[in-house]
Amino acid sequence: MAFIKKPFRRLAEGAEADTYIDLGELNFEGEGGALGEPVEHLVKVAEVYRYEDIADLTTHVYNGNILLIDYTSLASDDLALKRITAELKSAVRDCGGDVAVVGKNVLMATPAGIKIDRAKIKGAF
Repeated sequence: MAFIKKPFRRLAEGAEADTYIDLGELNFEGEGGALGEPVEHLVKVAEVYRYEDIADLTTHVYNGNILLIDYTSLASDDLALKRITAELKSAVRDCGGDVAVVGKNVLMATPAGIKIDRAKIKGAF
């Protein structure tokens, strides 16, 4: 183990080991305020285990929130997956939003005024 010379180095004198930053108190210029202020849209993350769960989730889209829905538990059940996507499409169509698959077993549903870009942004190699 020649590559690990000193894994546990001592702190320089005068440096504090237990220095913490409260992220709730941070406020950056032009950010729009600190945490806890009211916002227009929220991003909600949900998991779906059965078709009946969708009824509760569509209310979030009607209320103006963005939904990220993980359907991993239903990925092998084609019938339930078709029913869930049909219900989401119907709810999103009613409120003027958008719905798309954004990752493996992840759907995104957005309210009116927010569209999902289907083109992926790829980084340079």
